[in-house]
Amino acid sequence: MSHLKPGDAAPLFTALDQNGNPFSLESLRGKKVILYFYPKDDTPGCTAESCDLRDNYEAWLAKGFEVVGVSSDGPASHLKFIGKYNLPFTLIADTDKAVHELYGTWVEKSMYGRKYMGTARETFVLDEQGVLLSVFEKVNTKAHSEQIAAALAE
Repeated sequence: MSHLKPGDAAPLFTALDQNGNPFSLESLRGKKVILYFYPKDDTPGCTAESCDLRDNYEAWLAKGFEVVGVSSDGPASHLKFIGKYNLPFTLIADTDKAVHELYGTWVEKSMYGRKYMGTARETFVLDEQGVLLSVFEKVNTKAHSEQIAAALAE
C-alpha cells in the first residue's frame, strides 16, 4: 500500500474507544480532525505529544477541529493515560492494528539492530469531508500543535 498523502480520502474505520465503546471516524464528518498515531500510552514522547494537543485543545475546538489519538494499547491503558494527564479527547484502542494497517502506520522498526513491528508516530489532518489536508511523518512531540498550525497556515 502506498503512503497516504494530502488530497487522499482518509480511510473510514470503527474501533473501540477508551471506554470500550465503538467509535466511528465517520461520526466526525462535518468537523476537521487531527488524527494522531502514537506508539504507547504514558511514555515520554507520547505523553509530550498528547499533553501538547491537550494544552491546545480549546484552540483546536475553536477552529472546528476534533482531536483523536490512536495506539495499539487497550481501553484500560487509555483510561489510565487519560486520567493521569487529564486528556479531553478520544483515544482509540487499536489492539488488532486494523486502523494502523489502514493508515500505513504499523511498520517495521529497528532498535539496537533488532527488527520488530511497531507504530510509526504520524498525524493526519482531515477536512470536514474526510479528505487529508496534511500528513506529518516527522512529529515534533513537544510542539506538535504549533507544527500543525504552521502547516495549515501555508
